Amino acid sequence: MKHPWTLLIACSLVFPTAAMSEVLLIDAVKAEQQANIPRPHRGESMKTVEQRFGAPDNKHAAVGDPPITRWDYPAFSVYFEYDKVITSVLKRNKPADKQ
Repeated sequence: MKHPWTLLIACSLVFPTAAMSEVLLIDAVKAEQQANIPRPHRGESMKTVEQRFGAPDNKHAAVGDPPITRWDYPAFSVYFEYDKVITSVLKRNKPADKQ
């Protein structure tokens, strides 16, 4: 092989582009899925969340300092710092049991 640097440069240009396009596609699919499911927004109070979405399936006790609390709903979980939403996370779909 006369020019090993040519091969190295060619690979460095092709592989990152392919990997980046996969990440962008995954991000686009996730964004579309998340846009279709209403969830609490950052800064909302516990009271507002409960009024909008009803009582959660499960309320986990606060942990740490500052206290972080988690409420579980069927499609998502909500994380609070004190009584304000810091984030809400969609639950993954569980694959059907194989028979």
